[in-house]
Amino acid sequence: MAATGPKSAKYIFVTGGVTSSLGKGIIASSLAKLLQSRGLTVTIQKFDPYINIDPGTLNPYEHGECYVTDDGAETDLDLGHYERFLNTPTSQANNITTGRIYNNVITRERRGDFLGKTVQVVPHITDEIKRNIRLLGDTGEYDIVITEIGGCVGDIESLPFVEAVRQLKFELGEKDTLVIHLTLVPYLQSAGELKTKPTQHSVRMLLENGVQPDIIVCRTEYPLPQEIRRKIALFCNVQVSSVIEAIDAETIYDVPLLMQKERLDQRALYMLDLYNDKDAELDAWKSFLGRLKNPGDVVRIGLVGKYVELHDAYKSIAESFIHAGAQNECKVKIEWIQSETLLDEHHCADVLHDLDGVLVAPGFGERGIDGKINAVRYVREHGVPFLGICLGMQMAVIEYARHVMNIADAHSTEMDPHTANPVICLMEDQKNVTDKGGTMRLGAYTCKLKRDSLAHQIYGKTQISERHRHRYEFNSSYADAFERAGLRPTGINPDTGLVEVVELTGHPWFMGVQFHPELKSTVMNPHPLFVKFVGAALAHSQHKRAAQPNEHAAPVETADMVD
Repeated sequence: MAATGPKSAKYIFVTGGVTSSLGKGIIASSLAKLLQSRGLTVTIQKFDPYINIDPGTLNPYEHGECYVTDDGAETDLDLGHYERFLNTPTSQANNITTGRIYNNVITRERRGDFLGKTVQVVPHITDEIKRNIRLLGDTGEYDIVITEIGGCVGDIESLPFVEAVRQLKFELGEKDTLVIHLTLVPYLQSAGELKTKPTQHSVRMLLENGVQPDIIVCRTEYPLPQEIRRKIALFCNVQVSSVIEAIDAETIYDVPLLMQKERLDQRALYMLDLYNDKDAELDAWKSFLGRLKNPGDVVRIGLVGKYVELHDAYKSIAESFIHAGAQNECKVKIEWIQSETLLDEHHCADVLHDLDGVLVAPGFGERGIDGKINAVRYVREHGVPFLGICLGMQMAVIEYARHVMNIADAHSTEMDPHTANPVICLMEDQKNVTDKGGTMRLGAYTCKLKRDSLAHQIYGKTQISERHRHRYEFNSSYADAFERAGLRPTGINPDTGLVEVVELTGHPWFMGVQFHPELKSTVMNPHPLFVKFVGAALAHSQHKRAAQPNEHAAPVETADMVD
């Protein structure tokens, strides 16, 4: 008789050693994709060892972009990978930090929940970590919960998480948990050899903390010979079939197929004692990769931002361009443009002249604002396809007010609190907010689109839901004046009346959105705004080439979509 009642989840833990940035999130996402393609229900969570409650107050240069979920959680950018690979939303429960763990425990201590006991890392902090690890598994919705432990084994701040994993392996049983350890197998050019010693030391450090890895995934630039695999297996107490090669890939979207070839999913299922004879269904994924690697054309799109030196600050935007490029069967070449370099209008024109489209990116604060305004003015006046996101939309509103509506002092109260014409102003419910963390307008909100708008054509429906992260808004008292002048508010929040979308009549493709569409673009569901924006940029490029028949088209590259 088939079992009834809620599912009993199995737990996979992904740890890392030797160095950071090896790609634990990509390995976790790839394994989850393979298991999902076999018909299993899978979710992934990230435990970050920093003491911030969440990354919402971190400068993007510190930790990359802050990814926002539907329920308004400000989270690590790895959750973006989880959603893009699995095509399922995450939530607050999918990202926990040391700061949140300690905050929860200290709050309980202040309430007297511990009845006078001395509060300690073990058992109180580790118990709270274990409780959070099991939150998703206890819902009965998932067959497998994959937990990525941030940082490196050996870091002081990671020790409580590793200890919690040790305890859970003991408490849950041998077949209910699995530890995958990601390490580096470097190639020494002078010796002409791959070296296993860093992996041995990393595993030994994990063993010192009481955790034996079940599978070792080895990041490497060169294929792992069988003798290297046998050596790692011998010194790290695993079977040879549990030593997995993770060779450098052309694109992160190749990794699920590489892990399938290495039989990582089969090995995980065997060690978790899960019977599953269904072949992984990856036809749609392979179709995406085929379009990605064999583009028929190329477009150059400028990304104008304040943090472009660290591309991870705009990770979701860059990935959205990959999805949209594949959908349009073209390569999107991003030109990363620091907005502070565009302060001179003539130089701005020189930089943007040859681009096929321009995206003005989100951000906070006044640095680089004038460069963003200059970029918007250039694309508006020269008919270049434009997409402004959050602050980018606000800069489009300010630029139009100044140079078309002749409101010379139009500004945002974020940059000029005393402006006489605050076309962008602080949201009403933000005016009494003093704490910075977790207090913005966050998460998914409804937006109603006007039927005769470009936005309605793009989405194909009148009501949408998009994710937000902002404090300032379009000042609705100026809405009628902007509409008469040609910049139409075409997307409105039905509950608050806030303007969410503006678009320019008489322009080939010009749209600003207050929300963050990049946060909902996935491999299987590219975001329609990015798809249509890239399509407009492609049409603009083809039109330019048709007008200059003697010019040679740029060669189409088949490497990764983003330099």
